[in-house]
Amino acid sequence: MSRAFNFSAGPAALPEAVLVRARDELLDWHGTGASIVELSHRGPEFMQVAADTEANLRTLLSIPDSHAVLFTAGGATTQQALMALNFATPGQAVDFVVSGHWSKVAMKQAAPYVDVRIAASSEAGGFRDVPSRDEWKLSPDAAYVHVTANETIHGVEFRDIPVVGNAPLFADFSSSIASGPLDVSKFGLIYAGAQKNLGPVGVGVVIVRRDLLERVGQPRANIFNYASQVASDSMLNTPPTWNWYLLGLNVKWMLGEGGVAEFARRSERKSNALYAAIDGSGGFYRNEVAANARSRMNVPFFLPDAELDARFVAESRAAGMIGLKGHKAVGGIRASLYNAVPVEAVDALVGFMRDFQQRHG
Repeated sequence: MSRAFNFSAGPAALPEAVLVRARDELLDWHGTGASIVELSHRGPEFMQVAADTEANLRTLLSIPDSHAVLFTAGGATTQQALMALNFATPGQAVDFVVSGHWSKVAMKQAAPYVDVRIAASSEAGGFRDVPSRDEWKLSPDAAYVHVTANETIHGVEFRDIPVVGNAPLFADFSSSIASGPLDVSKFGLIYAGAQKNLGPVGVGVVIVRRDLLERVGQPRANIFNYASQVASDSMLNTPPTWNWYLLGLNVKWMLGEGGVAEFARRSERKSNALYAAIDGSGGFYRNEVAANARSRMNVPFFLPDAELDARFVAESRAAGMIGLKGHKAVGGIRASLYNAVPVEAVDALVGFMRDFQQRHG
């Protein structure tokens, strides 16, 4: 069977080696006579999977002991509400830097619990850039400052960690985590849905500074309490064990490939090649994001009209490339270049783009 080059924004490509190993272990995990998904999450087999996954993720991301690691059910959107409940008092200010669609979603999830304040926004410019740091208006009493490190729809990315003063910096890294070195110690909290760079849909990761877990927050059920989840090793209730296991395999694969330094190199190679093809097309393909804010992970671009967009998607699928249709909010084309997308996939896409332009330009 021939596998397609998968440019989907999420659920996204997984490494073939990970899928093959999961297939081979599916019916009988390490001689137990059962699948890992059938074994108790409190049994020694899965407890070892969980411990190994955390240890490997700490190695991959250089997570210091000052930060706890949680494996969560669901994705990033749930965490956006839980952060407000855990780390802010009722009605306390929380500053948001709005750089695209998912920044606005983060605000919406927190709004029932806190005083949402927009510290800066690039919406007036169509989310074609990240807000310049010297324009941010931060609240002196903010519980935390929230940024979305990479916007998958609009294709903008923070390349530097902003300095935000005394309030801890919280960041959604769903679509760029593990794509390059990151100083975790500069963040109060990092969170990510796994389904882009870390693994399958249905599981997420929260990396939180331990001292923040001492905050009282707001009334909430124990299941929504981060401190309780940390104390129970992310197993306060039955976790999504299969998803966690696959995440663990994916993290091992990334370490075996050379870790975040190697994926940073690949990301630059892939994104530079695609942006060069767009910029060198004489306007047939257009990317409207400011050059210094262009995402390495998600590259949206547009053709001269919507009819050509649709033809591009159809012909690229026939050529073995899937997931290239742009998000409905902006249209056009979008290529997501996560860690599991090989360099060869981008080379194939660039070649197809040149051929398509010759035939339809």
